[in-house]
Amino acid sequence: MNTIIDIKHLSKSFGSHEVLKDINFSVEKGEVVTVIGSSGSGKSTLLRCLNLLETPDGGEVNYEGQNILTHMEDVNEYRTKLGMVFQQFNLFNNCNVLQNCVLGQVRVLKRNNVEAKKIAEEYLNVVGMGRYLNARPSQLSGGQKQRVAIARALSMKPRALLFDEPTSALDPEMVGEVLTVMKDLAKAGSTMIIVTHEMEFAREVSDRIVFMDQGVIVEDGTPDEVFNHPQHERTKAFLKRALKN
Repeated sequence: MNTIIDIKHLSKSFGSHEVLKDINFSVEKGEVVTVIGSSGSGKSTLLRCLNLLETPDGGEVNYEGQNILTHMEDVNEYRTKLGMVFQQFNLFNNCNVLQNCVLGQVRVLKRNNVEAKKIAEEYLNVVGMGRYLNARPSQLSGGQKQRVAIARALSMKPRALLFDEPTSALDPEMVGEVLTVMKDLAKAGSTMIIVTHEMEFAREVSDRIVFMDQGVIVEDGTPDEVFNHPQHERTKAFLKRALKN
């Protein structure tokens, strides 16, 4: 197996509040790992520690065998390896769709403009946004903005994609279009770590489900193991609530 991310004994506190406690897990190339749990369980903080938007207090984040917490030359370059898709899109409102997908390639990866545009257009077509190259984010729906954000992440050609609740800011009718794009990426073999409240999507798309509660990983297994045969009372209680909605 080709391990992309291997986390060992990761911890993170904000003040006296311990958000992550002794987290251990790894993600293989081509694997789709979905992290579920109640709000405040540490899911988003875990993602943000993976690409150093938050600095862990202890433990290791090993990327392709090297602990990035002790061997980090260029944080921005490292972040291109793990493309992040945020809840609130984080697009540049003063740039059009194409420019949003070109900027990082040129500035961080030093690609020339022609190559960057070609790659951006390719991935905008993948997510169904190829017709909107000249549109501004303000002219797009929430679902369209999120699809542009996914294309922007893909344009950096990352080793893995991190999704931080990518549908939670969307109106219900727009959720499906974003989940469809993510399903297609999963089928195409993309390595993905997804934080989501969309349980049916998690069950359908994931190779592994990680259930977090109060800063610890309570359960880690296949969708069948976690959804149909949970081992822990905390998992059972969460799923009872989550699947009712």
